[in-house]
Amino acid sequence: MYRKNILRKLLALILLTVLLFGCAPAVTPQVAPTVVSTQPPQVQTEAPTIASTTSSAITLTDDLGRTVTLNHPAQRIVSMAPSNTEILFAIGAGSQVVGRDDFSDYPNAVQSLPKVGGTDKYNNEQIVALHPDLVLAAEINTADQVKALEGLGLTVYYLKNPTTLEELYGNLKTVANLTGHETDAATLIASLKARVATVDNKIATVATRPSVFYEIDATDPAKPYTAGPGTFIDLLIQRAGGTNIAGTLKDQ
Repeated sequence: MYRKNILRKLLALILLTVLLFGCAPAVTPQVAPTVVSTQPPQVQTEAPTIASTTSSAITLTDDLGRTVTLNHPAQRIVSMAPSNTEILFAIGAGSQVVGRDDFSDYPNAVQSLPKVGGTDKYNNEQIVALHPDLVLAAEINTADQVKALEGLGLTVYYLKNPTTLEELYGNLKTVANLTGHETDAATLIASLKARVATVDNKIATVATRPSVFYEIDATDPAKPYTAGPGTFIDLLIQRAGGTNIAGTLKDQ
């Protein structure tokens, strides 16, 4: 359900704002509008725990609470989820990716990479055959899948899906640390924060919040998937000045 990439949705914030307010008739506020901060929300998040480092070794604690050590920045990476694949390419580590899950289709460069399966049907033999020095798992992967890959002698790092912008920035920093692209990630994060600030400024005086339905998957027209409360998409809709009509739904 949540295979759409996080980064593209963040980069689409400005476009979403234009769609929400650019075509709407001007409204004269009758009451003072709530002012949205021009800074990203200050959410308490934990930075990757660095247990030890040398000039080349990297030791971090992943989102399963596991200590993961690399002797050097990963050069052969298998991505287990679209979100991870696109993060890797976004921070400049695309050339280090040697395999991807079946659903990773962006950017176009990933199309030529070997597939290793997806959801609950991964080809562990194929993963091993790619000789990765890092397998980057995501929340779509289970702890058992991570354990199975570890049992094959592979180094696996588990990265949870973000639910806030600050957590997204944290994920970018983590993957950058694992791959040696800290400078690239810092530049990307600064750009993303600037875009978010632009949106915040644009909607600061908006008096109405349009209702929004975000369709994630329309494979079955009778049962379209959308983003519920607490999801990253729900956060972006709210941050862009809209009201998610599925924002109060509960899982069925």
